[in-house]
Amino acid sequence: MRNKNKIQESFSGRVFDAFNFLLFLAVGAAMVIPLLKVISDSLDSAINVGINLIPKKFSVAAYQQIFMNRALLHPLQISVLTTLFGTLLGLLICTIGAYVLTQHKMPGRRIFVGFVMFTMIFNGGLIPTYLTMRAFRLINTLWAVLLPLSLNVYNMILMKNFFEQIPESLLESADMDGCTPFQAFYKIVLPLSKPALASIGLFFAVAEWNEFFSYVMYITKTDLYNFQVKIRELILDSQALNSFEFVVNLKQSQNAMIVVAVLPFLVIYPFCQRYFVQGVTMGAVKE
Repeated sequence: MRNKNKIQESFSGRVFDAFNFLLFLAVGAAMVIPLLKVISDSLDSAINVGINLIPKKFSVAAYQQIFMNRALLHPLQISVLTTLFGTLLGLLICTIGAYVLTQHKMPGRRIFVGFVMFTMIFNGGLIPTYLTMRAFRLINTLWAVLLPLSLNVYNMILMKNFFEQIPESLLESADMDGCTPFQAFYKIVLPLSKPALASIGLFFAVAEWNEFFSYVMYITKTDLYNFQVKIRELILDSQALNSFEFVVNLKQSQNAMIVVAVLPFLVIYPFCQRYFVQGVTMGAVKE
């Protein structure tokens, strides 16, 4: 009887594993095939209709045109610079703010934590935010994009939970050795927080790279547009794309711009995945 039950359980287990394999294979194909289609079309100078995952006429002319045309290269440079600087600024504000909120001896700590948590539920709204930006003379400056994205309460709470899992004995020993709070933060807390810094840094980088709404709302100077805004303009407006006098066909140019917008984080993510998983799980779960 026991052998029969074991056979049934092993059979049901194999069926379940096969179902999971087919399900994830279908989901993976649904995500990978469109990406391969876009990459293939960006490298194909022939005008194709349908799903072609292999270029018929291989050509990198569309990518050469992107990096040689200043109308596209300048927005790409702005995206790269704002992503790098915005990520560093976001990590600086996030780590310092999270470290301050972990100081249990700080007077009024609960009040500050309450204020921070309150902003996760309620915000000033679109019009008050715009009026605030205008009052501080941030309209038509990149600070109107960088500052709001750098003040991310969700990332700060994740970092705060991660800091709270660092043994207090380490900080107490540092205090006994004469370390100031800043020295303990710089020499002990940050080196132990590499997984959290990598994962939250990736959050900031993706948000900065893909930002679109802030540029449209707060910036009217086209010279300050990032790559995302520019490719949206060119993809939706074929006449604007033709005005750049592309030497390749329109479809190949559009697909090449999409690949350039997506590819950086497809390359970066595998290298950050180990830190990403560890940082999120340790920062979001508290014993």
